Amino acid sequence: LDKYMGDAIMAVFGAPIEQDDHFIRGCRTALDMIATLKGLQTKWVREGKPKIDIGIGINTGPMSVGNMGSSLRFDYTVMGDSVNLGSRLEGQNKEYKTNIIISEYTYEKVKDRFFCRELDFVRVKGKTQPVRIYELIGEDKVPERIRSSIDFFHHGLTRYRKQDWETATALFRKALAVNPDDKPASVYLERCEACRMEELPPEWDGVFTCTTK
Repeated sequence: LDKYMGDAIMAVFGAPIEQDDHFIRGCRTALDMIATLKGLQTKWVREGKPKIDIGIGINTGPMSVGNMGSSLRFDYTVMGDSVNLGSRLEGQNKEYKTNIIISEYTYEKVKDRFFCRELDFVRVKGKTQPVRIYELIGEDKVPERIRSSIDFFHHGLTRYRKQDWETATALFRKALAVNPDDKPASVYLERCEACRMEELPPEWDGVFTCTTK
């Protein structure tokens, strides 16, 4: 556990002790956090308390690691673009109504161990280079209805990027018919409707530019 930042916490895997599977540990921790949260939410609702939700962002990459600061005041932490991207991904859970978003760099490390769905190709706030992002869903025994819903979602995403709004809309609706809780599908339904109403520039590449952290 690296630090507390307001209502957020930051954790580092792979340092100070090297771990060859740090990306797997990070993903498992995130899934464990959400599983625990779901149990707490049920308890809070039963007690008449607010149903608090959280978002988690995970990125894998090179970072500066060690004691940062001066000889009078320093802190052991990590710094660099890879750290900033992880922070930006955490904030994007609000956009897609998800709980865990991982970068393409983490996805490439864990795609054979975890079930994920591609969410979007985004340009996060403060960056010009777009990055592909994924929702981390589970490691074992993902229900068939969720797999089926995400299959429709992926086909819809392909048609969305080709500006085939009608087919994309139909596919996202099928995803929701299979799994009414598929919130990213509802997000893309709204996007398709918005895209129908405006004339996109010829150079539109499907990249979503994030305007918030």
